[in-house]
Amino acid sequence: MAALIIDCKSIAKNIREELKVKIREYEDKNGQKLCLATIIVGGDPASVSYVRNKEKVCIEAGLKSITYELPESTSEKELLDLIKKLNDDETVHGILVQVPLPKHIDEDKIANAIAVNKDVDCFNPINAGKLYRGERCLMPCTPKGILRILKEMQIEIKGARAAVVGRSNIVGKPVAALMLHNDATVTICHSKTKNLKDILIESDIVISAVGKPKLITADMIKEGAVVIDAGTTLVEGKLVGDVDFENVAKKASMITPVPGGVGSMTTTMLIENVLEAAGIYG
Repeated sequence: MAALIIDCKSIAKNIREELKVKIREYEDKNGQKLCLATIIVGGDPASVSYVRNKEKVCIEAGLKSITYELPESTSEKELLDLIKKLNDDETVHGILVQVPLPKHIDEDKIANAIAVNKDVDCFNPINAGKLYRGERCLMPCTPKGILRILKEMQIEIKGARAAVVGRSNIVGKPVAALMLHNDATVTICHSKTKNLKDILIESDIVISAVGKPKLITADMIKEGAVVIDAGTTLVEGKLVGDVDFENVAKKASMITPVPGGVGSMTTTMLIENVLEAAGIYG
C-alpha cells in the first residue's frame, strides 16, 4: 500500500491564511506593518533562491520585507553594525541573517549579536539554550515546521521511536530537542553513526536533514513508518531530497515530498515567528 503523501503546501497555506488576519489586525491597530529584515552576504545560489521565495511569501501575507544584499567583501564589523542598527529600529520586528556566511565572518559572533526578541530563526545562543531547556522562545523555522506537520497530520509523537538523521544546529539538533520535548524517544544519527539501517528500521518516525540525495532507501524503513524529508540538494537542475521517495513511499504510511514538502512550511513558520516576536501570536 502506497504512503499518503503529506500535502505540506496546503497545511502551510491554511496557516498563512490565519496569520494574514493577525497581520491585518496589527496593522489596523498600530498604523504600521510588521517588518522582517533579512541580511544575505555574498551570492550563494541556494541562499539567494530561498531569500527570494521568502520575500515573496512574506509580502503576500502582508508583512513588510526588507532584504539587505551585501557583497562577499562585507567585513564582519560592517555586518555587526547593520545588525545593531536593526536591533535598535523599533519598526523592525524580526531579523534573519542567512547562512552560510563568507569564511571571514564568524557566525557565532553574528548569532550573538542578533537581539533575542527579534531572533526569528533561533540563532542567538540564548534562544537556543531556552529551546533545549524546553522554555518558551522563538523556535527555528524548519524544525518548528516539521513538528507542525506531524501535529497537523495527527501523528502520535508521544512514546514513538524517532530517528533524526543529521546533527546541524539549524535542523538536526533542534528538531531532535522538539521531538524529545513532545515525549518521543529520539536517536540522533550522523555521518559517523554505525549501522544506520539498524536504527532506522526500528523507528516509527524518520526525519532526515543532511543533503545527501537518496541516502535513505526502502530497505532502511519499516512498514508503516512516517518519513519527513527535510534534505534538499540540486541535482542536474532538480531539487531532490535525502529519501529515495519512489521506493520508500511503498513502505511508509506517510511521507513528505521534495520539493513541495517541508520547505513550504519553513517560510510559513518564519512569518509566524515575526508575529510572535511582535508579541501578538503564539
